[in-house]
Amino acid sequence: MKMAMAGLYKRVLPSPPAVDFASSDGKQLFIEAIQNGTMEGFYKLISYFQTQSEPAYCGLASLSMVLNALAIDPGRKWKGPWRWFDESMLDCCEPLEKVKEKGISFGKLVCLAHCAGAKVQAFRTNQSSLDDFRKFVVRCSTSDDCHIISSYHRATFKQTGTGHFSPIGGYHAGRDMALILDVTRFKYPPHWVPLRLLWEAMESVDEATRQCRGFLLISRPHRDPGLLYTLSCKHESWVKVAKYLMDDVPNLVKTDDVKDVHKVLSVVFSSLPSHFGEFIKWIAEVRRREDGGQNLSLEENGRLSLKEEVLKQVQETGLFKHVVAFLSSLTLCCRNAPTLSDENNLPDIAATVCCQGAELLSGSFGSSERYCCQETCIRRLRANGDKPITLVSGTVVNGSSEQGVDVLVPSCPNKLNCCGSGPSNCNGIYPAGNDVLTALLLALPPETWRGIKDEKLLNEMYSLVSTENLPILLQEEVLHLRRQLHILKKCQENKVDEDLGEPLC
Repeated sequence: MKMAMAGLYKRVLPSPPAVDFASSDGKQLFIEAIQNGTMEGFYKLISYFQTQSEPAYCGLASLSMVLNALAIDPGRKWKGPWRWFDESMLDCCEPLEKVKEKGISFGKLVCLAHCAGAKVQAFRTNQSSLDDFRKFVVRCSTSDDCHIISSYHRATFKQTGTGHFSPIGGYHAGRDMALILDVTRFKYPPHWVPLRLLWEAMESVDEATRQCRGFLLISRPHRDPGLLYTLSCKHESWVKVAKYLMDDVPNLVKTDDVKDVHKVLSVVFSSLPSHFGEFIKWIAEVRRREDGGQNLSLEENGRLSLKEEVLKQVQETGLFKHVVAFLSSLTLCCRNAPTLSDENNLPDIAATVCCQGAELLSGSFGSSERYCCQETCIRRLRANGDKPITLVSGTVVNGSSEQGVDVLVPSCPNKLNCCGSGPSNCNGIYPAGNDVLTALLLALPPETWRGIKDEKLLNEMYSLVSTENLPILLQEEVLHLRRQLHILKKCQENKVDEDLGEPLC
């Protein structure tokens, strides 16, 4: 005997005030908006329209939809060989289990958008106006280079539920109505609503944060950020590391015995939290060996060239020279030496990356399956007749199966020949401790060094860490890391919902 199962199949869309997109009136609004040129953003969004996979994932679904519509490369695999934004990948600012239970706040969604590499402007209703909102809606409806995610309360539209996120897919100027591409497609279809009423729905206060709701204006940066380095909050130690860099370091440099750059570096690096290396990562390019052969695709070659240029620019900074000199002075008796030195030589790093790459390529990243890299081989290729590239090949074993994985390694152009030498002679071949620490120091806010008492040293540090004179690629890389650090610090303080402003550059 079958038992009846309680459940819901959709909801009837309250109309008015909303107009069902598929109704005769909704179709007419759509046609007229197309004719008036205010549906240009619709086509990209509808191409990536998705239904939220969990009842509380409206924010994550809206964001992944917009990120894919803007063609922002996540820089990591989703499943198989595909790089693609999915709700499951948007976990850098709030654990997915917590989002699944309680949803996500407006501020945390802003954090996620930043960390995903988008250009974000966030406005609460108490920081904007209906007229400004209308201007932004028109702007994103007449082009496909920006999109708006609205945070609003459903009750204003006589709908069931409370706070909700969804992208705005278009605008009808004659009737002043916006098209909401509702990501809860199992509940309500896309629908038109009066813009003034949508603003009213956004003016409601989120009970969890005691803040007004609002909207996100999301666009694509003129180039993908995080070409070579990125900050990670995957390891639980990120909270301590972020606090150390933003709170403790400014106090450490205030001591009287900080008289030169070497001492500044000593003070900063001598107290680094454990697992510091898990906080800042360099971004590797991984592919199946059988997919690559002896050649690089134009896309692979372009990305690798940019990585190499960023690496070269890091190594040409004055700060890099000080970092190299300091790390070289460390002896084995220093308890922090292994943390700062190149403890992982290229083959060891490559073995780890190959294992992770094999997991990603098989679509089983984070599963209980165990991957082991049996061997690695460093090779030099002249890809497509261009300059030599460094290729680390690994054979990864999982049970009875094995897979060949290649890691494309950025190389400093003037330090390409280290075949047969030890790891200590290969510092220019891949992003190592010297490069990573230099990039991170450049990314710290300028006010970090304000407490240095020696005026001459203070001016020298300001000169060394200034982004104003950096080449444009490195400047953007550093500012991207600085934004990430700013946002992670706000998350660590649980203040991301209080301060949505752009971090100082």
